[in-house]
Amino acid sequence: MYNTKCFSVLLMLLVFVVPIFVSETLAGNSEDVAVSAIDRAEATMVSAYDAVLEAEQAGADVSDLLVRLNDAGGLLAEAHIAYGLGNFDQAVSLASLCSEMGEAIKTDAEELRLETHGPWVMRLWFTLTSSLVGVAVVVFAGFFGWGYVRKRYVRKVLEMKVEVSEGDEH
Repeated sequence: MYNTKCFSVLLMLLVFVVPIFVSETLAGNSEDVAVSAIDRAEATMVSAYDAVLEAEQAGADVSDLLVRLNDAGGLLAEAHIAYGLGNFDQAVSLASLCSEMGEAIKTDAEELRLETHGPWVMRLWFTLTSSLVGVAVVVFAGFFGWGYVRKRYVRKVLEMKVEVSEGDEH
């Protein structure tokens, strides 16, 4: 009977103590997941910001992307606040949403940069080609013009040639 009482007391103690240790373990695990999600969201935001910057440098209109980037930054700030308050599930949820928005922004910025970059490359090729054609025309016109001027000059010089007659040998 003593063994049964002892077993019952230990079982009750175990039932009351186990949730404390389990919640601490799960809280630590949730905290790690939240930190990982926030770090991933921060890295995504940095890459999205870089993509928007490249699109802007290419000459694209990035005003819509900047608004969306600002909204995603707000979600990241809310995730940090939720993490600081100990609400790890909400922090993970907000950080994941921020990561999704950041990836979408990055993709849109890269597409916009390529759309803006395409006509610029075509203009560059057109300018290069027209410059080369212009130089070739000037060079050929110079050669033909020089040949014409030289022939005319030689003919004019030959017309001005002084002829010495036999009686004027002085």
